[in-house]
Amino acid sequence: MIVELWDFILFDENVRNIGISIVVFFLFLLFRKLFTKYVFSILNKLGKKTPGEMLSSILLAFKKPMQWFFIVIGIYISVGSFPYLNQQNPLFLDFVRASIIVLITWGFYNLASVSSLFFRRVNDRFNMELDEILIPFFSRALRFIVLAISFSIIAQEFGYNISGFVAGLGLGGLAFSLAAQDAIANLFGGVIIITEKPFTIDDWILTPSVEGIVEDITFRSTRVRTFADALVTVPNATLAKEPITNWSEIGKRQITFSLDVAHNTPQDKLRSTVAKIETLIKQHEEVHPETIIVKFNEFLENGFSIYFYFFTKTTGWVDYLDIREDINFRILEILDDEGVELALTAHKLYVDEDDGEKNEQA
Repeated sequence: MIVELWDFILFDENVRNIGISIVVFFLFLLFRKLFTKYVFSILNKLGKKTPGEMLSSILLAFKKPMQWFFIVIGIYISVGSFPYLNQQNPLFLDFVRASIIVLITWGFYNLASVSSLFFRRVNDRFNMELDEILIPFFSRALRFIVLAISFSIIAQEFGYNISGFVAGLGLGGLAFSLAAQDAIANLFGGVIIITEKPFTIDDWILTPSVEGIVEDITFRSTRVRTFADALVTVPNATLAKEPITNWSEIGKRQITFSLDVAHNTPQDKLRSTVAKIETLIKQHEEVHPETIIVKFNEFLENGFSIYFYFFTKTTGWVDYLDIREDINFRILEILDDEGVELALTAHKLYVDEDDGEKNEQA
């Protein structure tokens, strides 16, 4: 029985071809493992030694596609020995070619994903002054182009007429434009933001919709990290129509307030206090010297108002608060030295004693 089974396996052509097909496929699986373990590792080490590490980025982008390439080629060659499949079948060949195109697309898509690093290095090397917001935008545009080209090539491989597809889009253009109206508006909004550059990545912006730090911009929206650490996604069409305040572009930060002193402050004390505070602010090393205003501004019901208007050199929020606190403490010291009191809001109640006596007699 065993001898008959062995003779059947050995001399039956179909069974022998199936065995050869399976062996060929597993050989390619072995080649795939050897390539990943040895050949790719050697190429990767050589790539890391090259300047700019561009070769390493290319190898890393095509690592997975190359592993699957061995599987596709293994399937194609093993089918040549498989008795129940035709290697020259047009549909099978179309699928093989389409698979290879998909693998190539996969590699270029991965490479486009790391192209932000390439653009930054080109920007630093040649001083092209690319805005930070353009670099990820270019990367996404490259990925979209890669996918579009791949789709058109695969469609042509299966005999689909791309020009007919485009003509079909023209016939249904009205319905398509209505359905994609918001997407197109957001795309053009993103283009407006990029061309006019009201802000860039890592800028602090304020709009009627959101306030925070810009983290990213895509074809559809801009992501902003609020100061409550929430991530807000704003459609580009909305953002492009709103007034945008870019706090990161300020060169100095404003301080303005009024200080009210008591109404019984003598004139000479008031004059001396204003002069000393003005000297303090003008001599402060963190105050911008361009515009400094310290004036006895107006009369109040409960005292006199001293008006302050000046700027700090720093634009950092915490540093700004530290400077403001330091100036406030020094102003308190001057007021204490001059014996000047702050004005307090008070209400006086007058009672008519005659009315009170009449009420008691009644």
